[in-house]
Amino acid sequence: MSPKKKMPQRPKTNAKAHLENAGVVVEQSITDTLEKNYMPYAMSVILSRAIPEIDGFKPSHRKLLYTMYKMGLLNGARTKSANVVGQTMKLNPHGDQAIYETMVRMTRGCEALLHPYIDSKGNFGKAYSRDMAYAASRYTEVKLAPIAAELFADIDKDTVDLVDNYDNTMKEPSLLPVTFPSILVNSNVGIAVGMASAICPFNLGEVCDSTIALMKNPEHDLFETLKGPDFPGGGFMRYDEKELERMYRTGRGSIKVRARYTYDKSGNRIEITEIPPTTTVEAIMDKVVDLIKSGKIREISDMRDETDLSGLKITIDLKRGVDAEKLMQKLFRMTPLEDSFSANFNVLIGGTPKVMGVYELIEEWVAFRLECVKRRLYFDLKKKQDKLHLLLGLSKILLDIDKAVRIVRETEEEEEVVPNLMIGFGIDEVQAEFVAEIKLRHLNREYILKRTAEVEDLKADIKRTEEILADKKKIKAVIIEELKAVKKKYAQPRKTMIIYVDEAEETEVEEEIPDYAVNLFLTQEGYFKKITPLSLRMGGEQKLKEGDAISTSVESTNTAELLFFTDRQQVYKTRACEFDDQKASVLGEYIPARLGMDEGESVAAMIVTTDYSGYLVFVFQNGKAAKVPLSAYETKTRRKKLTTAYSDKSPLVAVFYVKADCELLLKASSQRMLLVNTALIPVKTTKSTQGVQVMTLRKNAFVEQAVEYKDDMLTSPHRYRAKNYPAAGALPKAEDLGEQLTF
Repeated sequence: MSPKKKMPQRPKTNAKAHLENAGVVVEQSITDTLEKNYMPYAMSVILSRAIPEIDGFKPSHRKLLYTMYKMGLLNGARTKSANVVGQTMKLNPHGDQAIYETMVRMTRGCEALLHPYIDSKGNFGKAYSRDMAYAASRYTEVKLAPIAAELFADIDKDTVDLVDNYDNTMKEPSLLPVTFPSILVNSNVGIAVGMASAICPFNLGEVCDSTIALMKNPEHDLFETLKGPDFPGGGFMRYDEKELERMYRTGRGSIKVRARYTYDKSGNRIEITEIPPTTTVEAIMDKVVDLIKSGKIREISDMRDETDLSGLKITIDLKRGVDAEKLMQKLFRMTPLEDSFSANFNVLIGGTPKVMGVYELIEEWVAFRLECVKRRLYFDLKKKQDKLHLLLGLSKILLDIDKAVRIVRETEEEEEVVPNLMIGFGIDEVQAEFVAEIKLRHLNREYILKRTAEVEDLKADIKRTEEILADKKKIKAVIIEELKAVKKKYAQPRKTMIIYVDEAEETEVEEEIPDYAVNLFLTQEGYFKKITPLSLRMGGEQKLKEGDAISTSVESTNTAELLFFTDRQQVYKTRACEFDDQKASVLGEYIPARLGMDEGESVAAMIVTTDYSGYLVFVFQNGKAAKVPLSAYETKTRRKKLTTAYSDKSPLVAVFYVKADCELLLKASSQRMLLVNTALIPVKTTKSTQGVQVMTLRKNAFVEQAVEYKDDMLTSPHRYRAKNYPAAGALPKAEDLGEQLTF
């Protein structure tokens, strides 16, 4: 094989050298990567997207509202939402859909806010509906609601800082100079990176009263003025003073809100008109449907969503004889008709996220508002001082108007007018410029006297403003007056009512279960049927799987409790009423699947009881028997599963429910049989006890069968009885062998 010829090498360019390094893995510390790539993203989400600031807004809300304000939508007619969205893109570099979704939540039509900032026309969906979609922005119209005037009050008087937008072509406010604590009035929920914020809304009137009270007395008890959250969807808030105190102090807590309903007796139906803020109509209906399908709720005949233009309504039709109050208590426990709002008052203060209670949040807002009012007063003061300065210059020419006219007329060059007036009257350049700009028609004594008459008023205003700026108490008084005005103008009655629930009411309401006779059947393969006596008499032959047979048949009532013991030392508890009435012609319900048993686990026995009286007798293959009170399996709570239900030292042969002592017939693999009286088996309180040895077994022999003894089972029963236990039993006579020992 000839050697390969080497191709001539071309000089390497920078690009080719770069390509040779492509794909090379360079080791880099994970901490460095996180700091360079992930941390800037995380900080951007926290500071510029998900966490609200002290004015109650996230940047996306603030940019949208400010755009609408600059468009003149505070007093003008409504405009298309698409127009506002397009204008907002000058401040908010996001897609139109993201901006429109932000707008939707702030509209009156959505009903997501206690005091909506946007007056809307058209379909904006509903906060309480998951599936009700809002219309496209080209169809809907918006303008600012009257309360939005409080967000922009004196914004043009240097009350807040104006910063450049993303491309430095416009100015936008870093915060809005809100005249009331909007952070507490409208809800705000956001999820950032590693932290979240969830601020529940409070009643505007209560918030204003609380802020005023805390400004006057820092030791004020908030419970006197702030009753609790007030949600836009109404409902009932369950009063929990400890949880509210925790929320007021720390900013964290959980508030339970339940739906409002009325019972229409004539139509035998429940009408739900208000739901908790954390759920939707569809979520509630889905949960109720699941409960009906699983058989946990049987009182409902029909349910439908009747929400229309008049508002939310879920109608539930009841079956005859159902107690509506008890059903609603059950639904409150099992569905989102009662839900919790988990508060997390995480707010950006000076660019730093901080979780604060209501006390501290109001304190921070007051500090922010003090700064806004100070800046407004300084702005007004400067304007008044400038005006006074001009009027003082005007008053000097009052003595000789003709001289002023002569100076202007005799000055040959225009640029010399102002200097000549300065020399002629002893005024500065600003005053001289003002005098020079006076219109010819105003060069009369009356006009100048009227203007100079304002001097004394201006001096008084300036003095008053300076006094306010020098006294923090007077600035606070200004804020208090503004809060009172806001309350008077915009306060509304509470939408969320408060209910006081006693501990007695908190206990689980025992549902009324219809009580009637039933026949309960369990097959060897684990199929269960509940059949009424009438259906059993009218029905035909029992339908069973091929090779299957009925192992247990019990006459009981619909209120009975069922204990299904399995081959893995577990017991699954349920009630007869949890199963539907069936006919003999059906196969029945497969218990391992219905009760969610472990894979491969099978039913060993079914025990039926109404009062947990009597005993259970367990017979094991090693010849031992254990006697345990049935009450050992009773639990105060409705536990569905108990482990270590019996001993695992030897395989279980049979379980017997014994109310009055009886005899059990045991048969060993060696064919020996023994009659055992349960009265001679000592009672053990421990469920996992091995019991006592009742049958002596030869090597490799084991108990293979155990049945409850009936009088006609054996021709000579005394032959198989023993005076003392354990006993070996006796070999059966020919006449005692037969089908009587088979199940």
